[in-house]
Amino acid sequence: MTKIFTLFALLGLPLCLPAQNTDSVINQDWRFVKGHQYNMQKNPPWQSVNLPHTWNAEDALAGQLDYYRGPGWYEKELYLAGAYRNQRLFLLFEGSNAVTDVFVNHQLAGRHQGGYTAFCLEITDLVKLDTINTLSVKVNNAYDASLMPLTGDFNHYGGLYRPVHLLVKPPVCISPLDDASSGIYIRQDTVSSTQAQLTVTTLVNSTSSAAAHQVKVTVKDAAGQTVTQQVKEKSVLPDTTTTFTSRLTIDNPHLWQGRPDPYLYQVQVTLQDQRGEIIEEKVQPLGLRYFRLDAEQGFFFNGEYLDLRGVNRHQDRANVGSAITEAHMREDVQIMLEMGVNAVRLAHYPHADYFYQLCDSAGLIVWTELPWTGPGGYRGQSYIASEAFHQTGKQQLREMIRQRYNHPSIVFWGLYNEVKADWDDPYPYLTTLDSLAYALDPDRMTVAAAFQENRNNGVTDAIGWNKYFGWYGGEPKQIGTWADEQHTRHLDRRLCLSEYGAGASMKHHSDTLKAPKPAGRWHPEGWQAYFHEQYWPELAKRPFLWGKFIWLMFDNGAAHRREGDRMGINDKGLVTFDRQTKKDAYYYYQSQWSEEPMVYIADRRFTSRSQADTEVKVYSNQSSLTLYHNGKRVKPTEESQPGVFRWPLMLQSGDNEISVKTTFGEASLTDTVVWSYEP
Repeated sequence: MTKIFTLFALLGLPLCLPAQNTDSVINQDWRFVKGHQYNMQKNPPWQSVNLPHTWNAEDALAGQLDYYRGPGWYEKELYLAGAYRNQRLFLLFEGSNAVTDVFVNHQLAGRHQGGYTAFCLEITDLVKLDTINTLSVKVNNAYDASLMPLTGDFNHYGGLYRPVHLLVKPPVCISPLDDASSGIYIRQDTVSSTQAQLTVTTLVNSTSSAAAHQVKVTVKDAAGQTVTQQVKEKSVLPDTTTTFTSRLTIDNPHLWQGRPDPYLYQVQVTLQDQRGEIIEEKVQPLGLRYFRLDAEQGFFFNGEYLDLRGVNRHQDRANVGSAITEAHMREDVQIMLEMGVNAVRLAHYPHADYFYQLCDSAGLIVWTELPWTGPGGYRGQSYIASEAFHQTGKQQLREMIRQRYNHPSIVFWGLYNEVKADWDDPYPYLTTLDSLAYALDPDRMTVAAAFQENRNNGVTDAIGWNKYFGWYGGEPKQIGTWADEQHTRHLDRRLCLSEYGAGASMKHHSDTLKAPKPAGRWHPEGWQAYFHEQYWPELAKRPFLWGKFIWLMFDNGAAHRREGDRMGINDKGLVTFDRQTKKDAYYYYQSQWSEEPMVYIADRRFTSRSQADTEVKVYSNQSSLTLYHNGKRVKPTEESQPGVFRWPLMLQSGDNEISVKTTFGEASLTDTVVWSYEP
């Protein structure tokens, strides 16, 4: 049975009042059919779904190389009451992958190309009041030669995988149509510890007759107290967008200091008519900060050196693919914070706006990037020199920057990842994108992630390298030599490590340490831990590497992979795909990056031992540890390297309880494992 929504009931509004300035998430009670059945059958085999939704949560995550990439249809019925008369209605899609056609009452409302940014369509003239309206959405995630990404080491999930909103606004409103942005742009012209100067641009769109309007911009501190305010008045013309520009000064600002103090102001923008009656009000975050990169000394944030200790994150997870919830995102951020992360690279596309909000509040510094990705070591083409590809790429860059412009956590706009130069030459187009990024936002930095040496690496403000010594050939400690050579060869390049890592299965363990084959099925957890134990000390002593971003925070889906303990997974994550288990390497970084006291016995999942002569390895950020074997204290040991303690041990036949204890002040921490040994 078709479910009909009365929007007034949904919004909790009385039937007798017009619903102005409402934002309703319409995620519930859609129907969905995969393929072309919508057009081909009188009664398509609909299934009931709620958003967010992807049709690849099963086939792609089962590692099917031919997981479904094609069209899918969504449909929903909306009852719009007569009180919406004289209001404007919009549909805002936070993200649908990848080409989306929207129909209202079987009339085309618009098309959007691109799977990772939002889009907004006005539907005022297409809806009918006091009756049922049919909303139909066709989404297609098939390969499209005109659209980024052409390839990539991740799944291209299809569907309405982010929320959909119904916006109800008055005839004169703050525009939602400027690339689906907030319609408000807060530029931090100059920021220091003594003063901050801001320019706030507000776009007002009208379908009404010409009339004077006011825009009041109020900056409030974290306690809600007004810090500064300005009112601008202009004549707003019909069928146009009018720009209001406000310039404000904040003396002795409280800076956004990243993780130690992610202090946020609020910018409240109020649209008023000539009589001062409020028409619309919006609030945007403001975190005041300044930064710079130095090719020799690294990254400086608010005047102080800051080593960016980061991770890469893909948005998907087990069972749901890309159709994640806000609760999933909060969990991801919490896991990162507990490890001591202070920066995140959002691979390899813009993530949900809510995730950037979390980063603003948590103080995580963000590198977010365009979905221009190469195939890495795989076959495939990352760039086609066509006008269609060029135009959609520029569109996606505009949307990414405009939609995320006000988030203080964002410092870097990423332009590509591992784009190859052995097909069409991407250099001219890359320079175009870099110039466009600067025109849209002259205050942040552009960056890219490379894995080949070519002239593309000199275009962006900074360059990252994806290097996997000790996994894809070589030994882990070679990273230090490589970094020094790069730094010497390119003294003016602001260099970081955008990816490094090794695979690990929770089920694979060995008494001997030996490098596995990356494409093989044997990925011992111990090698991943060893890899990072060797990498991090080399990176930590090189400040000219302004950022170090581990690949990967969480295992991610990649249907084409045939390695590790299951198909279709890139298992380089420090945490499993379902977020249920933190691997040993996670705790190694916690011992290096976190200030919260911790102690952890490594190799804990290697529970059945075949050799009596073994070693106990413990990660801790405490200086004094005591080890017990079956209740007896073991001779003290010293750190073999910062944060890593090792004890030689002879296991007894049967179960062996091994505990480690550390005290700090009046508190203590203990970790315990049980290993069995059978001669």
